[in-house]
Amino acid sequence: MGTLNSAAAIALPPTLFLTDADVARLTDWQAAFDALRSAYASPIAAAMVPPRSMARGDGTWLRGLTAVSPSGRHMGCKLISASMKARRASYLVSLFEQETMGLAALIDGNRITGIRTAATAAVAVDAAAPRKPLSVAVIGSGFEAKGLLAALAAVRDIARVRIFSPTPANREKFASTVCEEHGLDIEAAASASGAIEGTDVVLCAARSRDESPVIRGEWLTPGMTVVSIGSTLPEQREVDEETIVRASLIVADMPEEVAHDTGDMLAATRAGVDFAGKLVSLADFVGDGIARKPEDIVLYKSVGSALQDVITAEMLLARARALGIGTEMAHSIVPVAK
Repeated sequence: MGTLNSAAAIALPPTLFLTDADVARLTDWQAAFDALRSAYASPIAAAMVPPRSMARGDGTWLRGLTAVSPSGRHMGCKLISASMKARRASYLVSLFEQETMGLAALIDGNRITGIRTAATAAVAVDAAAPRKPLSVAVIGSGFEAKGLLAALAAVRDIARVRIFSPTPANREKFASTVCEEHGLDIEAAASASGAIEGTDVVLCAARSRDESPVIRGEWLTPGMTVVSIGSTLPEQREVDEETIVRASLIVADMPEEVAHDTGDMLAATRAGVDFAGKLVSLADFVGDGIARKPEDIVLYKSVGSALQDVITAEMLLARARALGIGTEMAHSIVPVAK
């Protein structure tokens, strides 16, 4: 059994609770980008980001994602509880101080998935795309698509944007909103291929209802960077086999999961496409500066990871403390001596 440490032995700051509204106020794309780029440029041992776990009940599940931050400040966990019957889910991120094991923060994680996904994609695009004002195609008009474009616009100059969504009203609304909020030159396209033609970067966050691919390799031209975040499970599709064939580099945030657990890569494997030699981790791509030729097509495939959650939560916590946002909890857990 452990024994309680005295308050004098360990001076722990109060645990900070951040609500979903707090996270919205604290969100900063440049800060998230900087934190994630720094993390992916640091040495990251596999043991620091283990595979996710899932407990399943009758129509319910609880997923856990854990990671140790390479910053040396925190380690943490994102828990997702979901009920398919009730069509509800809750997200909780906990951060522990690496030095004291004290519980630094509890954060409503509802927005964190979107923030970390978009900001990490911006890290990948920044490393892959040419150093010039970018022409960008956006496939999809939902929350994820808006986040991808907002994060990229915060860190790179964007010359123009084309948006395609199957529903004309949605793509027109997206174009109008983005123009108003970000001042970007944006137009709605009548087709996905029309949106992609002549662009430098393709941001895809739009699986089809029947899970057939929405990006075709035949539409891609040399030098493009393609971001795909919508196929994270075996039954999901977003890009076709030809996209996998034509990509010179496939950059993955979690290479093993991307290769073996996503519908896009499983379909490519069934079709006999050998992509193992061009699959690289985002950490290697950013940290080692893996070279790409100007004509290379780079595909960034993301399934998300606890590292991204923890790094994003660290950023939010630092901003919360600096800005005096959040609620200090009257009581918290006390680390015990072992």
